[in-house]
Amino acid sequence: MTSTVKATARTSAPKATTATKTRTPEGSIASKSVAKKPEKKDAARTSTRPPLRADPFEREVVEQLREEIGASLRRRSPNEKRLAGVARALALYSPLARALLSETGEQLVQKKGFDRELFVAAVRGLGELGDRRAVPLVKAGAEHDECATAALCAASWLQDPSLAPILNKAATQRSAHIAFTAELARVIRGESPGAHLRGLAPKIKESHRIALCAEVLVPVARIPKVPAGVQYALEVLRDAERHLGRWLVMAEVAVHGGDLKPVQEAREKSNEGPGGARAAWAYVAWALDPSSPAPVARPTTELVARLSDRPSADRDTKFLFRLAHAGVRTTKQLLETFARELSKGDDDDAARAAGYLIRDHGRDDLIAPLLEVAKTAKRDELRGLAVATLWDAGKREVARELAKELIAAKVGLFSAAWGGLVLLADAGRIPSAQPIAHEPMVRWIQAGWLE
Repeated sequence: MTSTVKATARTSAPKATTATKTRTPEGSIASKSVAKKPEKKDAARTSTRPPLRADPFEREVVEQLREEIGASLRRRSPNEKRLAGVARALALYSPLARALLSETGEQLVQKKGFDRELFVAAVRGLGELGDRRAVPLVKAGAEHDECATAALCAASWLQDPSLAPILNKAATQRSAHIAFTAELARVIRGESPGAHLRGLAPKIKESHRIALCAEVLVPVARIPKVPAGVQYALEVLRDAERHLGRWLVMAEVAVHGGDLKPVQEAREKSNEGPGGARAAWAYVAWALDPSSPAPVARPTTELVARLSDRPSADRDTKFLFRLAHAGVRTTKQLLETFARELSKGDDDDAARAAGYLIRDHGRDDLIAPLLEVAKTAKRDELRGLAVATLWDAGKREVARELAKELIAAKVGLFSAAWGGLVLLADAGRIPSAQPIAHEPMVRWIQAGWLE
């Protein structure tokens, strides 16, 4: 009863007051009542950023990714490369994943974890999207050799003027490949005509040229148009390059800068030398000018490996699926060779090859084996890849239901990531004509190649 009366007295008081002590002129202390200011709860509430809108499946996948990243930040995971790849893939289409990537990058800057794959994914992923949250990551990463090329390369997509002094300083340092990366970003941003870039090209050693291709030129080749100032330096690099796949990457960037010399050179070489070399150069010419007719020679595993920008030991099949995506009919025989391994349920290339055979060559007999892989494959990432392949092959209803099952079952992060991408496409947030199980998504999620 007593407590109720006290509570009533408190609530009925018109205004809370607090007693403060003030000193009078005579030196005595007198008390003074001061009205207590009400707390500004509404102002604090409105100052916080509203939560990002996201579909329920999107929140579930990103939350699973958040848990995995958090665990890796506490104790570095052997799967960090592929975690970073998943983050990059989802960030392309999910603002929620983009925010997680930004938070991860900020935490690693505080921890000085500049050698971490997650930092590389953050600075590259946000930078290539033109996200302003990449700017402080670029500034921090540019000072550290472990991630300098990734950070400086990411600046190519950012127009923030505060990066100009950072790039200008990096372009004058002793390491030729880092200086080249910074100067390339300056040319793309319109801050340099490219003369210094041409002077740096002959100074780059072979090992650095290989790294430069994978870490800088492969992502820059995704920019559809670059300034003409890049072409002279790239011509110097091509003249020193013996690997046909890396030569092709350098040529693609030059062609995007308006240089048609690589196309002419490839066409000339397609008429010279041994048959295998002529066929390879014919495919290079087609890649640089896809409007021209595709070569009549059938691609082989050796030819496909030669035309990859990865080291030959990786046996990367990117170029085969580039041809298949373009609908080149001569790929059928090699696709069938890969698809024979589908029944084993452990081959990424077999699942992708089956998808293109279903889509373009009427091989509906491969639908059931591909479904089996999507449901029962032991490798988490292969199950998700098979679902994405079914979506690309036009079997969208079954792919949608399988994607929902993968996310609901919480089998693993990688299958959930592929399932999330399928549902994002189903929601219209990925263009319908754009394949899901295609580069660079496959490289990021399946292999952890973060270029």
